[in-house]
Amino acid sequence: MKIEFFTKNIPRMNNILVIGGGMVGSAICYDLLKTDRVTLWDIKPADDSVLLKDSNFSFQANDLFDAEAKDFHDFDLLVLAVPGFMGFRALEHILVSGKPIVDISFFPEDAFLLSEYAKECGSTVIVDCGVAPGFSNIVLGHHAARSKVLDFKCYVGGLPLKPEAPFFYKAPFSPIDVIEEYTRPARIRREGKDIELAALSELEQMDFGQYGVLEAFNTDGLRSLLKVFPDIPNMTEKTLRYPGHTQLIAGIRDAGFFREEEIQLRGKMVSPIELSSKLLIEQWTLDPKEAEFTLMRIEVTNEESVHNYLLYDERDEETGIASMSRTTGYTCTAAVQWLLNKKDQETGIFPPEMIAKQDDFMKHVIDHLRERNISIEVSSKLL
Repeated sequence: MKIEFFTKNIPRMNNILVIGGGMVGSAICYDLLKTDRVTLWDIKPADDSVLLKDSNFSFQANDLFDAEAKDFHDFDLLVLAVPGFMGFRALEHILVSGKPIVDISFFPEDAFLLSEYAKECGSTVIVDCGVAPGFSNIVLGHHAARSKVLDFKCYVGGLPLKPEAPFFYKAPFSPIDVIEEYTRPARIRREGKDIELAALSELEQMDFGQYGVLEAFNTDGLRSLLKVFPDIPNMTEKTLRYPGHTQLIAGIRDAGFFREEEIQLRGKMVSPIELSSKLLIEQWTLDPKEAEFTLMRIEVTNEESVHNYLLYDERDEETGIASMSRTTGYTCTAAVQWLLNKKDQETGIFPPEMIAKQDDFMKHVIDHLRERNISIEVSSKLL
């Protein structure tokens, strides 16, 4: 008997390289393995038994700065999930691959400085593609491409379900990254003018109904939005915390505990911020089984109406993946899917708000997140 094999209708599995195996990088690997082959690069050995058991997953203990163009040849797309302090240099290094790239390293440098080089290399790069920045940018980009936006507000935070004194906070990522939110001046736009305000400033209390009362303060989260949308007169991003946290942190900051300049202590030079970060790890580290949530409210106002988005997610009990890793990582994987299916994208550097001009991109991302049980409520009202 002749046996025929029909393979035309079987979708080809993509080969995806994820660079950085932290909490978010691991979540990205989990999600991409549902449909594709994934290789993880990190300088630390992978110890996630679930990932290691998957036949479509492989790990390589590589330093990406040793990689050459030929090392990326077999991959269809790269995901950059390294710490922010090395993100710009890492992205610049991997552009030589000429592959599409989705980046969530949230580096402080201006990503547009790499745009011409990305075009020369033939890479389409979506930067800042997490939850905020990321999903918030997508929402604004979608509306700005379709109406004249007058005001944009974003409130976002990741918090434990059961807060404990004195900080009422646990960090789903490194304390040093959180401290940067508390020290870097917040760039916002007010009545058409770009201004800088101190981080933690303009504290306000907000009632989120079933999610409780939280406090919000200015942080520097608008990033590329200020450059991409120069004609939107008002834009603000604020971070959410439990009441009481901000006053405590402001006191610690003002007392000098977050200063970078070294001081002499018992004959040794010590950086206050490094010492504070080391101590806060003990206070802020989430227990692997601790319940926590991510909450984000976005308000986009145009000449006729206000559009509201409320995103909410909790730690996944089945996988143990934290909500901040899920909301950040799965926004990233939505963009990965989009790029793999849209082969004719323009090359260069693109923050999410620029991709969101394309029809159906925001719907694709929202559907992708909802399929992963991330709650997104959308409503509008006329002015």
